[in-house]
Amino acid sequence: MATKYIFVTGGVVSGLGKGITAAALGRLLIARGLTVRNQKFDPYINVDPALMSPTQHGEIFVTEDGAETDLDIGHYERFTDVDLTSESDITSGRVYLNVINRERSGGYDGGTVQVVPHIINEIKDHIYKLSEEGKVDVVISEIGGTVGDMEGQPFIEAIRQVSYEAGRQNCLFIHVTLLPYMKKPGEIKTKPSQHSVQKLLSFGIQPDILVCRTEFAFDESIREKLALFCNIRIDSVIPNVDCDSVYELPLIFEKEGFARVVCERLGLGHTEPFLDDWESLVERTKAKREPLNIALIGKYVELQDAYYSVIEALDHAGIALGVEPIIDWVSSEELEGVSAEEVDRRLACADAIIVPGGFGVRGMEGMINASRSARERSIPFFGIGLGMQMAVVDIARHVAGIDRAHSNEAGSDFQDIFYYANLTQAMKQNVECIPFCERPMRRGAYPMVLEEGSLLADIYGSLEASERHHHRWEFNPAYSGALAATGLRFSGMSPDGRLVEAVEWPDHPFFIGTIAHPEFKSRPTRAHPLFLAFLGKAIEHKRRDE
Repeated sequence: MATKYIFVTGGVVSGLGKGITAAALGRLLIARGLTVRNQKFDPYINVDPALMSPTQHGEIFVTEDGAETDLDIGHYERFTDVDLTSESDITSGRVYLNVINRERSGGYDGGTVQVVPHIINEIKDHIYKLSEEGKVDVVISEIGGTVGDMEGQPFIEAIRQVSYEAGRQNCLFIHVTLLPYMKKPGEIKTKPSQHSVQKLLSFGIQPDILVCRTEFAFDESIREKLALFCNIRIDSVIPNVDCDSVYELPLIFEKEGFARVVCERLGLGHTEPFLDDWESLVERTKAKREPLNIALIGKYVELQDAYYSVIEALDHAGIALGVEPIIDWVSSEELEGVSAEEVDRRLACADAIIVPGGFGVRGMEGMINASRSARERSIPFFGIGLGMQMAVVDIARHVAGIDRAHSNEAGSDFQDIFYYANLTQAMKQNVECIPFCERPMRRGAYPMVLEEGSLLADIYGSLEASERHHHRWEFNPAYSGALAATGLRFSGMSPDGRLVEAVEWPDHPFFIGTIAHPEFKSRPTRAHPLFLAFLGKAIEHKRRDE
């Protein structure tokens, strides 16, 4: 069977959930035994989100191969349970950079390089490459932004050409629009969707399916009106009514016949889906759950999407354990320059404390103070990335007596517990210079060896594990003796024993730090073991104090 291509576009306004729609459809197709790969095209000029502020764009989701991608790639992985690659997140910046580099190296034999055909061909190459990476039945490509955006036009033209080259019978266009509800007349309005479809038609694309985001369910008359004026079959007008949990969406879409229409239009057969695991998941999300107060100490708490995967991983574990993590968003700067007593008071209601990743000196001292509070008061603590580094600095300062301990990232006036290592010699996988950055990073999946008898080994149920990394700074081995003397266990190491992957503090219910980011591998139907163990200890801590 030829690979089928599904293109998801959006209209009226941004933020309608094109990514969730594409992810949910991917889940439904996989449930029918098909192999699926999701992909997103972002029209912005940044080469990737690597240098974009989390407070502006949300988290950077890191794939197994080390690609720094849009957070929608996280949606794709969580819904489909497929490990994606750098080919799943393509930006205008990356497209233009590839074309310009090829032109500079003589790849166009002196020809004039233009948007048509060269930029368009580069976009199409990325679509086709995803299907060529393996035996893929369906490629689902989401086009970021809204139809009519100036920067998105090359992508719209590219998918139009793919439908011509691959054959219209092998391509499907899904358009996601908004049906606004006007309170005064008490009506759902279809005109914005009609105009959006007209705009798409002006680019030579007739949508096959209309997915309509709406606050309220609409009746058959609305469906008929949209079908008539958008030139779409009535059964291809799919409502997307707001729901409590995004994980409910695949079941809602299945009830509306979304995947059935897709399979029929693409000739994929009518296999009944296996959704037992997903139905069980949704039942557990709707069940009454015991609240659990989790203090999240972060640098970017003003935009919660900056920690999207962490929040999802906590939720996955909460669903599995029958508890509901209630996040107390604490700015790490709020904990700076205050007494230890004030920090303890601010975190007094926490059943557990988590300090996720970040970059830069801002807020570091607050993270160190949070670590000290959790360690001394036996509150379950989980440090990730920068959170792990600051936990080690806390122990170096307050237990080992290294008063000026810090990361070299904070400046040169400290003793460098963490420093910029020569990673190229230590490990070669996924280490490369990011354009316009002086320092390479350790990105993507790396293996680690766990210490026998450690809490980490017990949690993983193995002496080996692999997690995704996203950091520049490594532990300075010059301080390993002094810190080991405090009781700190370096319970996770790189296979060659040179790089510290994880630490834990003895005689504590749960005090673990990982330089890697386990949240990227958590799945709604398969919560990550570290988050499960973390919330398990949070439950014990809460009940002990009741």
